[in-house]
Amino acid sequence: MTASRSDHMSTDTIAALDAALRDLTDLDIRLGCIAATIPGRIVFATSLGMEDQAVLHAIAQAKIDIDVVTLDTGRHFPETLDTLEASIARYAIPIRVIAPDATDTETLVARDGINGFRHSIQNRKACCEVRKIRPLNRVLAGATAWITGLRRDQSAGRGDIPFAQRDASTGLIKLNPLADWPLSRLEAFIEANAIPVNALHARGFPSIGCQPCTRAIRPGEDIRAGRWWWENDDGKECGLHNRPPAAAVLPAPGATP
Repeated sequence: MTASRSDHMSTDTIAALDAALRDLTDLDIRLGCIAATIPGRIVFATSLGMEDQAVLHAIAQAKIDIDVVTLDTGRHFPETLDTLEASIARYAIPIRVIAPDATDTETLVARDGINGFRHSIQNRKACCEVRKIRPLNRVLAGATAWITGLRRDQSAGRGDIPFAQRDASTGLIKLNPLADWPLSRLEAFIEANAIPVNALHARGFPSIGCQPCTRAIRPGEDIRAGRWWWENDDGKECGLHNRPPAAAVLPAPGATP
């Protein structure tokens, strides 16, 4: 990852931003504070889930200059693509669609098979790296900050996320303006503002990833239980939000260990 203006923002400055965001209540005001505080390009990478739709709505309301992107892994549900189309129509905000490198994808499938991610955790992480992590790294190159829709009550592994932090894997400032929102507040915000959301949310899919890797959850299950359900429940993540420093990233197809 190339150096960015975030490298010149001190730990104390980031901590002060974290405290400032904690003291604000409205999402659009939090985003305005972020835009006013951080110089350079700020990226919002949306998965088009409920949380990210709320953030997109607030970006539109605040009329701030944010580079909005989404990763097209090539394995999305049709309903996810419908949500993308509805969002562009509703907000008239450019949403850049970022695809994985074709050679990387072809090499992955040739090595592991079309559904090889189910054969081992290592295969699944390699698939996530090719289809998500590498494309996101391209988008984040040269940026200053990265906005997410992470919330603390999404899973135990996200229970202590701050509003602002230095991301160890990218060196960027990572911003989580919904960190303290419970699900009830998110749902009320979506309803009050008639925000377009993925139709799968109403069918038992609180967390939506790639179609082959996501199922509806059962009553009483954790909201992320439907992601990579064939694996043991060990704080499963695709790697976008819990990456090690770049030197420690799992080699993917075509990489030299």
